[in-house]
Amino acid sequence: MAEAADFRGTSPSPARRWLRRTGALLAGAPLLAGLFQLPAAPAADAAGRTSAQQASGSRTVAVAIDSLSPSAPTEGDTLTVSGTVTNNGKQAVTDAHVDLRMGPEMNTRSSIDSAAKRTGYSPGADGTEIDDTYRQEFAKLTPGIAQRFSISVPVDELDLGESGVYQLGVALSGETSAQPWEQVLGIQRTFLPWQPEVADTATKTTVLWPLISTAHMTAETGSNEQQTPVFLDDDLAKEISPGGRLEQLVSLGKNLDVTWVVDPDLLASVDAMARGYRVRGDGDTTTGGTHQAVAKQWLAALQKAVVDKEVVALPYGDPDLASLAHNGTNVTGSLSRLKEATDVVANTVEPILHVKPSTDFAWPVDGAVDPSIVKVATSAGADKVIARSDSLEETGGLSYTPTAARPIGGGTTAVVADARLSTAFQGDLTKASATTLSVQRFLAQSLALNLQTNQQRSIVVAPQRMPTASQARAMAEAITALQSGGWSESQDLSAAAKAKPDPAATRKVPVASEYPSSLRKQELPRSAFEQIARTQAKLDGFRVILTDQSRVVTPFGRAINREMSTSWRGRATEAQHYRDGVEDYLDGLAAGVTLIDKSETKLSGRSATIPVTVQNNLVQDVDHLVLRLTSTSPTRLEIGGKAYAEQPVTVSGGHSQSVKFATSANANGRVTVKAQLFTEDGKPYGLPVYFDVKVTEITATVMLVIGGGVLLLVLAGFRMYTQRKRAAAREAEEDGPDPADDPAEGSQNPQGPADRLKEESGPRPEAGDPEQPSDPAPDTPAESADPSATGERVDR
Repeated sequence: MAEAADFRGTSPSPARRWLRRTGALLAGAPLLAGLFQLPAAPAADAAGRTSAQQASGSRTVAVAIDSLSPSAPTEGDTLTVSGTVTNNGKQAVTDAHVDLRMGPEMNTRSSIDSAAKRTGYSPGADGTEIDDTYRQEFAKLTPGIAQRFSISVPVDELDLGESGVYQLGVALSGETSAQPWEQVLGIQRTFLPWQPEVADTATKTTVLWPLISTAHMTAETGSNEQQTPVFLDDDLAKEISPGGRLEQLVSLGKNLDVTWVVDPDLLASVDAMARGYRVRGDGDTTTGGTHQAVAKQWLAALQKAVVDKEVVALPYGDPDLASLAHNGTNVTGSLSRLKEATDVVANTVEPILHVKPSTDFAWPVDGAVDPSIVKVATSAGADKVIARSDSLEETGGLSYTPTAARPIGGGTTAVVADARLSTAFQGDLTKASATTLSVQRFLAQSLALNLQTNQQRSIVVAPQRMPTASQARAMAEAITALQSGGWSESQDLSAAAKAKPDPAATRKVPVASEYPSSLRKQELPRSAFEQIARTQAKLDGFRVILTDQSRVVTPFGRAINREMSTSWRGRATEAQHYRDGVEDYLDGLAAGVTLIDKSETKLSGRSATIPVTVQNNLVQDVDHLVLRLTSTSPTRLEIGGKAYAEQPVTVSGGHSQSVKFATSANANGRVTVKAQLFTEDGKPYGLPVYFDVKVTEITATVMLVIGGGVLLLVLAGFRMYTQRKRAAAREAEEDGPDPADDPAEGSQNPQGPADRLKEESGPRPEAGDPEQPSDPAPDTPAESADPSATGERVDR
């Protein structure tokens, strides 16, 4: 932002400037007197002492301000400053004391930045001690030992004038054996925002409160009906447990007037944990998750926190819009996956949070934009882009920071967050001193912004996407102080986007060459989007054969969304491993529907059936498959009367199915046959299976041998029949006529052997009739016409 935008419309009065200069002279008089009382010394020694006082000596002791309360005092308050002083030198410091020093009023936002960067003590810039009444003395500071201090002073004693931002210094003065005179050995500067009364015009301030995490769920789910999800690790449980990063964001945010910005994937992941989950271990092992109760508790707290609050939902998985714009748009299907990630938001957020989210906003990384990023950001339906003022910089020479919203063409509104306020809580804030400085600097910049003009403006604060727990606490402390101050009022993001744009604010999106190189280096490469497209193509080919597509399409679709996540920036190796894991798991599932390998098959005869077995190792049925069997030498072996034949395939989950093809042989020899599965739209599915068929034709010699054998069997049967017949005749002649055959004796006599033989053999032929032996019974059962079973020798 141009320096001109930092100047206020007012400046300190001449009377106040005179009082300050007079005070500085009076405060410096004792020091000058002391110097005159010192023994005479060469001019070089005096210069050395002055240099030590103002430069190196002021860094001997480290001063840390751990607490400043209240952060934004008003009339009648008592300001309490607490912290520690640590002697980093090699000599003990004696006759030491800590005091407060009021520096000049900060008239511009850039002057605040400059003061925050300064190190060491500068008498003219750091002011003089307020009053020796408000100091804490130390007889001795031992090297390496930290000692605590706490100083309280009524605000009325600070001699603050009109509303503004004042520099406040905490200084440690003392002496060492090497430099035996009183000097400032350490100082820490901070800022004191002073707004004694409610401002006539308050800045409308929107603060984004992000709930975003890294990818935690894999594409893998259990085979049970609930499809228990498998997580990469249990790190999400740590984030939502008491004291964790996400738990802190929820517990702190519930008491703040903020706009919640959520990634639907985070909500879906915690919701999945609450229903039961497993965690990946070494290799292919998984263990049961144990944090269902924590997940339920976190979701319940979040649901209460967002009641009557605005919730903005990002596309599922928080896709990296800049990476997609720079490296993915030339890869087929990339933009359609962004659209899909947006479409699933409504069915994810609302059922979990019970609020209807806004999906009109896109949020590129760090608010950095160029024309291609804006185009991609709005391609999925969003018409508002959250940018940042260090990307969409002001070039019109405005003397103030303009309202955040401004049109940038094509019906798109850029909501430009203030860079100074948005980056105030980055870095390591685990120490209380770092938190205090961040909070005071944030408040100072906010008040300085409000004092630039009497024109009311709408300002947006868009902090880092994934603040740590300590950063979240610092943010909450600053926002609480801001919302209780007299110069700002809260506003939702949607209202900020609808605010009347400043006509002089810049509306030109910077060109691609101005995109920060540091951010470009962290982008997902083109190869990542090519792998994503390959995985999507495999998923599309796999889903068509499934009878219950949702069991596969939903978990894999969400995993593909996560592959484009912004959270992979700076984690290229982890991103590659995640993409590989998703693709490998999909390949494994698809390979569960496969053809079983066949060994060589032998055909004896001109026609036979060949079975091919399809195995389904999935838990669900597969359908819409076609099995094609192709002869590589149709002149020798035909399948279904031509070179190839096809049959539809349906296989139940966990079962196999044999499909049989009729074949006909035209000549002897070995023929290679190819079996290949296809989807109904003609696309190959899986790998083909090749096997050899050995054809052996039945020759005339073989038929002659078989015919001779049959003739011998017939002759043997005829001989047996005639022998039995002759034996029966001889038996009848030896027995003679039977008396029972006499008609006089009646017809009740039992039959003789001859009569029995006659009944058994049927009526005897008359003399001269040719003998007609009965056909012998077949020696082998009738040949089965059913197709051959899998693995059997095909011999027809």
